[in-house]
Amino acid sequence: MKHYLKFAACAALAFAALTNPVRQAAAADHQYSFKVHNTTREKITKLLASEDGKEYGNFDIGSGIGGGKTITLNWDKKTNDSGCKWFFKAEFADGEESPPVQFDFCEEDIELEF
Repeated sequence: MKHYLKFAACAALAFAALTNPVRQAAAADHQYSFKVHNTTREKITKLLASEDGKEYGNFDIGSGIGGGKTITLNWDKKTNDSGCKWFFKAEFADGEESPPVQFDFCEEDIELEF
């Protein structure tokens, strides 16, 4: 009986060792997404993102986000190893820019509102 227990334990360890790289690869390929809701009547023409709140980069929102509309955006996979908290600003069609707001992207089902 002890022989069968040893065999079962070895088989379980071998299975876990073989599937661990598969789980890690799946996590590395994960596409993170979030929603942006425009609560105004003015079209959002740019979405600016910054991890440090100082240097902002342009987040691709295509042709923009119309007033009252919600869209889903995907993070670039190169940001998978970045921190959870990011600052965002919206630029509107009239040239106005929202104040920066910090969001925690470690939360599930996050929706940014401007």
